[in-house]
Amino acid sequence: MLKPYRTVLRPSETEFTEKKSRFIGRCFPVASEEEAMEKLKEVRKKHFDATHNCWAYALSGGAQRFSDDGEPGGTAGMPIMDTLIRRDIKDALIVVTRYFGGILLGSGGLVRAYSRSASDALGAAGVGLMSPCRMLEFSVDYPRYGGIEGFVKLNSVVDGIDFLERVGFRVSVPEEKAEGFIASVIELTDGRAEPVSVGERFLAVPLDE
Repeated sequence: MLKPYRTVLRPSETEFTEKKSRFIGRCFPVASEEEAMEKLKEVRKKHFDATHNCWAYALSGGAQRFSDDGEPGGTAGMPIMDTLIRRDIKDALIVVTRYFGGILLGSGGLVRAYSRSASDALGAAGVGLMSPCRMLEFSVDYPRYGGIEGFVKLNSVVDGIDFLERVGFRVSVPEEKAEGFIASVIELTDGRAEPVSVGERFLAVPLDE
């Protein structure tokens, strides 16, 4: 069974300027080396005129790779990778694009700039714990839909809503919160809806850091 691990929640993009050099940091959730390379290809295509597109990724299966992309060895790819390692992040790719501004930063300056860009991008992406979630299904009549819609969207990942004879919900809830969610739905619908378990999946649940 898959064990819980820390990952990123969403793609992100950040930017800052250091001594006229632009550093654009991007973070992506990725599930495989192939997906990581495809995302990297997209960034390289978008920033074909950049001086460098440095990157690193770490996967839950254990694979790790990084590249300085022409920067002095150890000043770009490894600092980006260190950002992932220090936060124990898996299934994530960080790409830092640099447009050289004409002023040399030195090895120490490059390490700091790439580390900052990677950290900013990771922070903007958000960190979550890939955790077991219970998949639930239930339906309500139309008059009760408005009274429960907000609760459902706030307390679960909505996998689908079907508007048929009744409004059907398909949601995923962290396992430790599933029983409480079920009880709340029953209470909010005066016992006219009772979520049933239809399976389990793993999702990134936001962490409060």
